[in-house]
Amino acid sequence: MRTIHWLYLVTILLFVASVGLFVAGASASARIAGEVSDVATTRQIMDGIVMPAAAVVFGSVATIVTKEATEERQPRTAEEWAFVGANAAAIIESGNLLMMGSRVVDKDDWITMTRAMMDAGGVALKATEARDVEGLFSSGEAINEACDACHMKYQQQ
Repeated sequence: MRTIHWLYLVTILLFVASVGLFVAGASASARIAGEVSDVATTRQIMDGIVMPAAAVVFGSVATIVTKEATEERQPRTAEEWAFVGANAAAIIESGNLLMMGSRVVDKDDWITMTRAMMDAGGVALKATEARDVEGLFSSGEAINEACDACHMKYQQQ
């Protein structure tokens, strides 16, 4: 249980930090061009935001069968839905970070694939807002496909 609380805290802190960076970057760039800089590498964004957030979304709906019992895992409380929703939002916001500064590998596939990841995160976020278990389960496949397509192209380089 302590691990879940720790992951929740880390996820929320990363989400708040990424939102803060995005908002600060957007307002600062409107006034003063060039003062916003990208700090984290693409790998750090993936390891620190995208992968932990995707793991929460993926693991939020599952059927676990053992010899003793079958467990239907899904968010049930308002707090659980909010936690999964915060992680879906972190996936979306991380896309904004991946399209900033020196992280942009190219202006074609990189942008298209990043937007696909953001759209898939949006499906998960909408499912959490509607408390739609099936929609949340389905969103995992879209997130996975978006990530796999990008990794197939860019991790090879």
